[in-house]
Amino acid sequence: MNAFPFLLLALLVMAIAYRYYSAFIAAKVLALDDSIQTPAHRLNDGTNYHPTNKWVLFGHHFAAISGAGPLIGPVLAIQFGFLPGFLWLLIGVVIGGAVHDFITLGFSIRHDGKSLAEIARREISPISGIVGSIAVIIIVIVALAGLGFAVVNALYESAWGTFTIAMTIPLALFVGLYMYKIRKGKITEASIIGVIGVFLSVYFGGMIAESSWAQYFTFSKNGIIILMAIYGFVASVLPVWLLLCPRDYLSSYMKIGTIAFLVFAVFIVMPELKIEMVTDFVNGGGPIIPGKIYPFVFITIACGAISGFHSLVSSGTTPKMINKESDARFIGYGAMLMEGLVGIIALIAAGSLFPADYFAINVSPEKFASLGMNTVMLEQLSQQVGEDLAGRTGGAVSLAVGFAQIFAGVPGLQSLLAYWYHFAIMFEALFILTTIDTGTRVARFLLQEFIGKIYKPFEKTDWMPGTIISTLLIVLAWGYFIWTGSISTIWPMFGVANQLLASVALCVATVALKNRGKTRYIWVTGIPFLFVSVTTLIAGYLNIADNFLPLTEIPEKAFQGYLNSTLTGIIMICAVIIIIDAIRVWNKK
Repeated sequence: MNAFPFLLLALLVMAIAYRYYSAFIAAKVLALDDSIQTPAHRLNDGTNYHPTNKWVLFGHHFAAISGAGPLIGPVLAIQFGFLPGFLWLLIGVVIGGAVHDFITLGFSIRHDGKSLAEIARREISPISGIVGSIAVIIIVIVALAGLGFAVVNALYESAWGTFTIAMTIPLALFVGLYMYKIRKGKITEASIIGVIGVFLSVYFGGMIAESSWAQYFTFSKNGIIILMAIYGFVASVLPVWLLLCPRDYLSSYMKIGTIAFLVFAVFIVMPELKIEMVTDFVNGGGPIIPGKIYPFVFITIACGAISGFHSLVSSGTTPKMINKESDARFIGYGAMLMEGLVGIIALIAAGSLFPADYFAINVSPEKFASLGMNTVMLEQLSQQVGEDLAGRTGGAVSLAVGFAQIFAGVPGLQSLLAYWYHFAIMFEALFILTTIDTGTRVARFLLQEFIGKIYKPFEKTDWMPGTIISTLLIVLAWGYFIWTGSISTIWPMFGVANQLLASVALCVATVALKNRGKTRYIWVTGIPFLFVSVTTLIAGYLNIADNFLPLTEIPEKAFQGYLNSTLTGIIMICAVIIIIDAIRVWNKK
């Protein structure tokens, strides 16, 4: 079946949803008011609170929320077939994910840019605030591990990819200085410099890979993890205007431009979906994601439809930089629709691969041999892109191959498959690393808030000792999970943690609406809250019972099995406590 009608349907539904549904939420549910001064102005400290141009902030926000999730989740979920993933991506993003992001951002603006845990404390009770802090800190660590794992498998032993990504860091620093110091306010000039720099990074990366310099940009998996941890630490400590905002701004518009070109390419190439609409793995037994289609398709797709991680950004860096309240609609609802589109494009790209080639890339050679499949184009594709593609688990590589094939199908671009592949790897890695830098910063805000209840100086986000200690703890934690985990353990755990956080955010938003006398609008958050809560709690139980506890019987994996089971259980208990506490408070008022 051709991919064209599915993409056209998605674009139409999303356009209608933004025009009407987001306008309804802005006017009636949140009642946004530009006469109210935002925290970016009232609390401007030049480091974390800083009024930011709407387009620049959209770039930062989109880059921060759209990590590996909308790319990797749909690619892994296509194990169940194309149709289940497509339907959930489209329906979920319109009534779930975009609502979740927009309303969390709106309420955080009204709470001085405070975190979700602090909003829970104020809107529900101190118990929910404390429990929420514990849950959110664990969840964000697991989320960063899940997102970071994909970039490790894409970049190890790849001089081309590593060089390209490395060059975007000094480029972002220069653009930040250019926009805010050298040519203050000259956003267009900075953007042109940045975009040209990004494409030159890809071009010169190919030259580096074929030269003696390649050895200096070729790292093992553990080497990439260490480098990523160093980057996450530095990016979280530096002022937002210097690295975080310009890097996210640059990468986001490069991402949006790439997705726009992919949409155009799909309309031109009209790729055939080679994967079945629904596969035999809907009843379980899949080689990539363990479990049946329900509930695992929902926690696997995760970010492209609805993501709890987004509530950390919507109540973390973004509300501290909103220039005026009406900007929240474009940034909150609009950026999530864009992420949903990214997820659908990723689904189409993965679905355009031959099933055997798809599985050969996404499972180990030993597991692939047990499937009884024969690859079709894998050897040829490996030669064309200049890298061995077999066994590169995690979804990132298969997605890059799918993207490259679509790009190369455009008339006149057929001979550039290797460049398109490495461009796609850079594209994915930028998605992930922008989540790593923002996620680490958000996590250290949360940890500082939590420790600050005990030792007050920690609560100050500009207190450098607290910043360094909290950032180091967060980086060591997510780095450990990447170092010791695998995609089959990290991603299901990430999916449960991520969706439970979305459930908590929707629960807090529902109570907040009631506290403001808007009970007639609670269906806006209440319906997605109920569905996500039930589905994810079921998935969490199945993860523990079927996926994690069996690991405890394998000596070398026993600790990992107990740790994953314990953390998943803690997250589930925290979510249930907050929900029960919300019901208690609801009945009192």
